Amino acid sequence: MSEIHRASTTAPVNIAVIKYWGKRDPKLNLPTNSSLSVTLSQSDLRTHTTASCSASYPPQDSLLLNGSSQDVSGARTQACFRELRALRKKMEDEDGSLPKLSSMPLKIVSENNFPTAAGLASSAAGFAALVRAIANLYELPASPTDLSRIARQGSGSACRSLFGGYVGWEQGSKEDGSDSVAFQVAPAEHWPGMRAIILVVSAAKKGVSSTTGMQTTVATSSLFPARASETVPRRMKEMQKAIQEKDFETFGKVTMMDSNSFHATCLDTYPPIFYLNDVSRAAIKTVESINTAAGKIIAAYTFDAGPNAVVYYLEENEKEVAGLFKAALEDKDGWSGKRGDAVQVNAVALEKANTVAGVAVGMLKEGVSRVILTGVGEGPVRTEESLIDEKGEPIS
Repeated sequence: MSEIHRASTTAPVNIAVIKYWGKRDPKLNLPTNSSLSVTLSQSDLRTHTTASCSASYPPQDSLLLNGSSQDVSGARTQACFRELRALRKKMEDEDGSLPKLSSMPLKIVSENNFPTAAGLASSAAGFAALVRAIANLYELPASPTDLSRIARQGSGSACRSLFGGYVGWEQGSKEDGSDSVAFQVAPAEHWPGMRAIILVVSAAKKGVSSTTGMQTTVATSSLFPARASETVPRRMKEMQKAIQEKDFETFGKVTMMDSNSFHATCLDTYPPIFYLNDVSRAAIKTVESINTAAGKIIAAYTFDAGPNAVVYYLEENEKEVAGLFKAALEDKDGWSGKRGDAVQVNAVALEKANTVAGVAVGMLKEGVSRVILTGVGEGPVRTEESLIDEKGEPIS
């Protein structure tokens, strides 16, 4: 039997605070505006991927995600495979002693520890892990920036998951997309106190996919051009400065305003796209009541293309923010474990919030299915824990 070559990695989810929405080139996944995100801790949200290849494998490439076979014939996945194989082949051509891995079929096994296609950036972590794992398999000397150019073709926001901490994605201007890459604004250790609580409103697959939604928005929204050309470039500068200076009030304000702007363009699309629902709006009201009680911005909501609320806050304000949500949602899954146990219930804050936003708090109790507590984290990590055994079979 031919040798089974294997390499594994884990990759993180990132949640944007300046949103990517709209493509100037759908084929290459080139965005109409730059974006910026926070990479979340892999101990809470991650994709674990093993890439393998062997001359003894069946001729077709394959991908198993959470135990289900996936179609890898799509243009996005094929673009990633093609680019990574080309880099490996170049190495093989330059060094004849290297095994010809680029010509072998790929077998990939991947597992998420969070709901897939539920507005939790699963494709970002998935494609980042896929590209990083194959790069490890092929022993490519590529930097995270180089790989971000490839991962971007699989899923736009995946390019940001190749870095830890606070990450930007430059929209670029070149037609071939060579300058549309991710860059690290600051590592996780620069501002390690950043925390996030994710209120999972629905684990169901969303009604309008991001790709379809983007295309419709670009084609029909009258608000979109100003967002792309004026609003986002200004906010990118404001956000980078806020991160460098660890200025949470500015970070929070810009985060919430950009989320509102993004969803306003979705609503301005024809026909309108509603990613938020009543529970999402209840989360917004609750965050507003937290900030009103504090007399300043200590919590910031943001929503991707789905109803789940991501609320950023600093560790020093955990009781005021996460403590209120724990008091309201203590019966929901997600509070057990080291992170959840450390959160102190803030019944006093909940009582105040009930006075200001009682209907909203009640809506959260009814509509949130679980919570995920996390914080800023590192980029992809190589691991020896393989999802494929030495015979080339998936490990169940």
